[in-house]
Amino acid sequence: MTMNAKNLFTPLELGPLSLPNRILMPPLTRMRAHMPGNIPWELNAEYYRQRASAGLIITEGTPVSPRGHGYYHTPGIHTAAQAAGWQLVTEAVHAAGGRIFLQLWHVGRQSHNDLQPGGEAPVAPSAMAGSGQAYVAPGVLKDYPVPRALTTREVAATVEEFRHGAELAKRAGFDGVELHGANGYLIEQFLSDNSNQRTDQYGGSLANRTRFLLEVTEAVTSVWQPDRVGVRLSPANTYGGSAPGDRPGTYRHAVQELNRFGLAYLHFVEPRVAGNKDLLHFDDALSSRHFKSLITGDTKLFSAGGHSFESGQAAVAAGEVDAVAFGRSFIANPDLPRRFATGAPLNRYHRETFYGGAEAGYTDYPALPAQAARA
Repeated sequence: MTMNAKNLFTPLELGPLSLPNRILMPPLTRMRAHMPGNIPWELNAEYYRQRASAGLIITEGTPVSPRGHGYYHTPGIHTAAQAAGWQLVTEAVHAAGGRIFLQLWHVGRQSHNDLQPGGEAPVAPSAMAGSGQAYVAPGVLKDYPVPRALTTREVAATVEEFRHGAELAKRAGFDGVELHGANGYLIEQFLSDNSNQRTDQYGGSLANRTRFLLEVTEAVTSVWQPDRVGVRLSPANTYGGSAPGDRPGTYRHAVQELNRFGLAYLHFVEPRVAGNKDLLHFDDALSSRHFKSLITGDTKLFSAGGHSFESGQAAVAAGEVDAVAFGRSFIANPDLPRRFATGAPLNRYHRETFYGGAEAGYTDYPALPAQAARA
C-alpha cells in the first residue's frame, strides 16, 4: 500500500456528512427494546453511544409497521413513543461525536402469527411460506407460517408505512436512513421470482418485481434528501428461500434503477457470509466489487460480511469499495477503530448473547484503557 492509497482510516465524504474513518457499524439485530411497545430506551442508547467512534453507525433493522416485526423485542419506528425512544439514542451518539443512520425494515413473510397484530398471518407479496424459523420469545423458535398476500391497495399502504417511518426517523434526530432490501425480507421478497408470483403491476417481469423497491425508495427520498439515504442489498442471499432465479441479473437491474435517485450509498452483504456464519466456499461472482462498475454518480459502495481488518484495508486500497462494515467485531469491541489503529487484540464475541437479554453481551464488553487508546 502506497502512502497516498486510501485505507480504512481515510476520511470519507458521504453527502453532507464527513466520516472520520471508513470503519462502519452495520445493522445488527439484538432484540433488546423496552416492552411493551418495542421502544428504544436507555440501554440501547448506551450501546450505540459506546460505538460512536465508527465512521457511521447503521442501526439494527427497525420495523416501519406492526406487521413488519419478525423477531421479539425489536425496536420499531411506527409510533411517536418509538421515535422518542430513538431520540435518546441519536442524542447519545451525537454527544459522543458520532453519526447514525436508522435502517427501515419490514420482514414480510419472515415472521409468525405470535408476533403479528391480533395473531394474524404475516403479509407477503404472495401466499408462499419462507424457509426458516422466527424468534417469537426468548428461547422459542417457530416455523414461518404461510403468509397472506398483500392486495394491490395494501402494497401502496406499505410504501406509505416506509415513508412514515422515514418521517419519524427524521423527528428522532437521525443523520439519514437505510432501506433494508436484503436477507430475504419484504423488499427482496418482491424482487425474487421465487417468492413473488403476483399478477398485478408488482409481479411477473423483472421491472414489475423491482417496482416495490423503487416506490419505497421514492417515498423515502421525498422525506430525506437522497444523499442521506442508503439501500442494503444481498445478491448472494438464500436465507428465507427468497433468492431470485437469476441473482446477477436481478441485482444488476436493481442497481441500475437505483442509480437515478443519487443515493448516498449502496450497502452489499458479501457472499462469504450466510446468516451469521462464514462460508468456506461461496459464489465470488456475487461479491460487491462486481456491482461497483454499475454504480454511477457519487453513490458510495459499502461492503459487509466476513471482513478482517486486513481484507477491509485491501478492499478500500484497491478501490473495490468505499467503506467496510464489521458486525460481530463491533458487537464485542465498542472501540473497534482504536483497536484497529493500535493493533490491540480484539475481544471475542459471545454468540449466545447476540439475541435478547440485557447488559450481558451488549454493553459490558470492555474498551481499551485510556492510555492504550492513545498509543
